[in-house]
Amino acid sequence: MMRAMWSAASGMVAQQKNIDVISNNIANVNTVGFKGSRADFQDLIYQIIRPAGTLNQLGTEIPTGIEIGHGTQLVATPTRFSQGDLKDTEDSLDLAIQGAGFFKVQMPDGQFSYTRAGAFTLDSARSLVTASGYTLDPNITMPSEASEILISEDGTVSIRLPGQIESNLIGNIQLSIFPNPRGLQHAGRGLYLPTGAAGDEVTGTPGKNGIGILRSGMLEMSNVKIVDEMVGMIVAQRAYEANSKSIQTADEMLNAANTLRR
Repeated sequence: MMRAMWSAASGMVAQQKNIDVISNNIANVNTVGFKGSRADFQDLIYQIIRPAGTLNQLGTEIPTGIEIGHGTQLVATPTRFSQGDLKDTEDSLDLAIQGAGFFKVQMPDGQFSYTRAGAFTLDSARSLVTASGYTLDPNITMPSEASEILISEDGTVSIRLPGQIESNLIGNIQLSIFPNPRGLQHAGRGLYLPTGAAGDEVTGTPGKNGIGILRSGMLEMSNVKIVDEMVGMIVAQRAYEANSKSIQTADEMLNAANTLRR
């Protein structure tokens, strides 16, 4: 009965972490470029009371064994990198990635990070930066005299000067992809840090070699489906309650055993 209590306790802890993951998804349902996560679990070790294939007293092989598990644990919280809905903003500096890829940005300490949040703006030097002020890499600087900014699907950045019809090319936006994007480390603020598990970064032109295209004047919203998350929360809550009931039942059985009299 003590084993039952500890197994159920591990289930309660696991479902509590499941709720934590779901709550974070729901909290970011309107966060630009956010990618939801899920909680993956695995069972713990088993006590082998009787191995499968053991011979009984008559010499007959028993096809199944007796194995009792010791609960569950959280093993991973993989990120779901499915496409989020695109929202029209009519701001030429807002960029959405349709397909695979990340924007590469440079942080104040010189380290590079990656993001799907394309709500860009201009800083005091008229460089293209994220909402947190991190510079896009490669750096794109807009001339102060530009009257219109044009960003094409392949990342080509052009401007029009007052009184001119023809546009002038000033740079190209590159996107990065990874063999295993789930191996990227969350850094908050919509950023991901590279790890060995993510594999080697591949940088290229949008629309080529499996890299997504850019949509200027649009933002990719969160890929969280609120209905799915609410259903998942209800299921996790019920699982938590069931594990709690298991502890209560095991405790009642233990108490009954302790009160037995000869």
